[in-house]
Amino acid sequence: MPKKVQTPSLQPREFRSPEEIDAAVARLHRRIEEIEKLDVQAAILQKDGSDRVVESNVQTTILEIFGENSPEYREHRYFELWAGGRFMNMTDYQVVSATQKGCVQGKNILSGLIDRLEEKKIDMNGGSSVAPTAYFDRLNLHPRIAEVSRDLFMDGHPWEAVFAASKTLVNYVKERSGKHDLDGASLMRAAFSKNSPALSFNDLTNQTDFDEQEGMMHLFEGAVLAIRNPGGHSFPEGSGQRAVEYISFLSLLAYRVQEAKRRKSS
Repeated sequence: MPKKVQTPSLQPREFRSPEEIDAAVARLHRRIEEIEKLDVQAAILQKDGSDRVVESNVQTTILEIFGENSPEYREHRYFELWAGGRFMNMTDYQVVSATQKGCVQGKNILSGLIDRLEEKKIDMNGGSSVAPTAYFDRLNLHPRIAEVSRDLFMDGHPWEAVFAASKTLVNYVKERSGKHDLDGASLMRAAFSKNSPALSFNDLTNQTDFDEQEGMMHLFEGAVLAIRNPGGHSFPEGSGQRAVEYISFLSLLAYRVQEAKRRKSS
């Protein structure tokens, strides 16, 4: 009988310094940026291979950071930009859709690896938590949100940064929806209503789609009523950590605005 080949035992990577972890985190962020910049339709329809380059870069980076026998590389050695099943005679639209979903999944995987490294760094520092200013730049914020909030936050004005980010989100909704005559909660209801929205988050073909649309509309309403409006008067004081959480939430909404589909008025 042929001799059974034994799989080498797992060997978690031992990092020697916080700086070494920072360098690894920076590389993973570059891979996330590559995924975000990937033109999925061009990669699939023109078969230019750019999606394969991104996948290869991610696989190589995980290998070089964690090592061949690490749990991380064992788990993600076959990383690919794909989500869902494969079947015969898939249309280009189906392949593009699965690849786009795979990009979202891929970014989540890399973000999870970054979180794992950050936890190692905290342990290395004796359990002390990292100050918000130390990881602000690693949050992968929407460019519009980062542009107006970063300097304010870094200069010690976290709540002014939150307010600036909330105003930018409102203006972004006006720009994408074309509803410059509205503001506040009424803008969000008009832009995202499940009944003839200016911007939709899905195809609005079934109850699940309508529920998501309505839920997102309420999130945007909440951002105005609970963050933008109070920020124009006297925003509640709190920790820098809480300010970062608000800014991250506003960034998520900005990404959803960017991804939303423009619809013709009924």
